[in-house]
Amino acid sequence: MITLPQLPHIKKLNSIAVLTSGGDAPGMNAAIRAVVRYGVSQGCQVKGILKGYSGLLEKQMIDLGASSVANIIQRGGTLLKTDRCEAFHQPSVRKEAAAILRSEGIEGLVVIGGDGSFTGAHLLEKETGFPVIGIPGTIDNDIAMTDDTIGFDTAVNTALEAIDRIRDTASSHDRIFLVEVMGHSSGFIALQVAMGGGAETVILPETQETVASMCKTIERGIKRGKTSSIIVVAEGPQPGLSARLSAELSNYGYSSRFCILGHTQRGGTPTAHDRVLASLLGAAAAAYLLAGQSNAMAGIQKEQVTLVPFDQVIGHKKQIPPELLPLALVLAY
Repeated sequence: MITLPQLPHIKKLNSIAVLTSGGDAPGMNAAIRAVVRYGVSQGCQVKGILKGYSGLLEKQMIDLGASSVANIIQRGGTLLKTDRCEAFHQPSVRKEAAAILRSEGIEGLVVIGGDGSFTGAHLLEKETGFPVIGIPGTIDNDIAMTDDTIGFDTAVNTALEAIDRIRDTASSHDRIFLVEVMGHSSGFIALQVAMGGGAETVILPETQETVASMCKTIERGIKRGKTSSIIVVAEGPQPGLSARLSAELSNYGYSSRFCILGHTQRGGTPTAHDRVLASLLGAAAAAYLLAGQSNAMAGIQKEQVTLVPFDQVIGHKKQIPPELLPLALVLAY
């Protein structure tokens, strides 16, 4: 059970805003809800910024109260919409954003997103002095200095449900299936799904798995009487990896099918775990920001909510636990 440290009950700010940025993740609405309701409980005005940093620059803001966020905790996606804002890479644009926030009477900002969103938040505060706190919202679970991110658990369970269905077909037709999950540069989803789904092998961006070694795994299973195999593939940096692997397997005499789960992993009702995680992080982020702390991320370490400076988070890639991949291979033997 995640524990929450004693939150500061100091109110140095009277008005804050919250936005979601980058890719959407199930549980973002729960985090928005927590930021708003905690802020309101402390007598603070809360605004929602629509469409991330792009909406901030366009002054797309709405007032949020306790009733505004009713019945959203179970909804996927983000009530506030989201966007990737290339213009925010420019210092002059970040300066403009800070001026807009101040002109609207906003004194602090909560940013829910991933590494790119945090980079923008960190530079916004560093260059303009505007207080910002981040909440890790990404299905990839690749943010450093937090053990978990909002949306990861839901994405894994969505992929697992699909694999359970695909395994029925694979078994019925004595067939090899490659199931591609999201993970451009991070294999956290693929590894968790492979272990939870009993996959015969897993292809990760962090490893150098070859088609020849995949074939050895398949052949080993055949010798034990297996008539079907599930191979979980992280999408990697180049599109079409599963299709390429399927074609290469055919060169070794193995007929296979591939299924790309794609953005189905981003949507859907968040799991209880993601709802609770988002609620705790949202409340903590609002509490720390109101108390005057900023330029940091509210995350989870060893089942406890923590506050970590952005410069310890941004640009630091979280590594796959080294013991998990060998274990996954042993369990699939």
